[in-house]
Amino acid sequence: MKIEETGLPGLKVLIPARFGDERGFFSESWNRRRMQEAGIDLDFVQDNHSLSAAVGTLRGLHFQSPPHAQDKLVRCGRGALFDVAVDIRKGSPSYGNWFGLELTPENGKQLLVPKGFLHGFITRAPDTEIIYKCTDYYAPECDGAVAWDSCGIDWGFAGQPVLSEKDAAAPRLADFDSPFTWEG
Repeated sequence: MKIEETGLPGLKVLIPARFGDERGFFSESWNRRRMQEAGIDLDFVQDNHSLSAAVGTLRGLHFQSPPHAQDKLVRCGRGALFDVAVDIRKGSPSYGNWFGLELTPENGKQLLVPKGFLHGFITRAPDTEIIYKCTDYYAPECDGAVAWDSCGIDWGFAGQPVLSEKDAAAPRLADFDSPFTWEG
């Protein structure tokens, strides 16, 4: 597994090794022991899988607040998506900064999003599937969002994205009081 730093503390790109032949490939997307050896010690308790039918579907920017904050390991199972994380840890040297990465089944890249980051994505292909692991269970009372267009993100999309009602009504980052604190 190759691990790349993103420039935002704690946010990493994981690129699993692939072994392929004429039938396709095999890849180990997560190995707890190997990750512990690399200094990443996470206990994933829930796997999520969503399908977005239309190109330009934007989901985010989401977070789950303490006491049920989640680390996430995100990958694309089908299609293509631009995945984004925004640091919202009060006092962080990178507060409000974002990082984005194209995720496809072909490139095999994964984004490891730590607690204290907003997470979102926009689809680049029809019928795009995103698959992600979480370190805490979904807790509706801790679910939150920040407006997708309030963080200066270049989504690389010219039209109006397809949004949920929740995402369309989310507060702007400038009006948001983050429940996370930088512990660096």
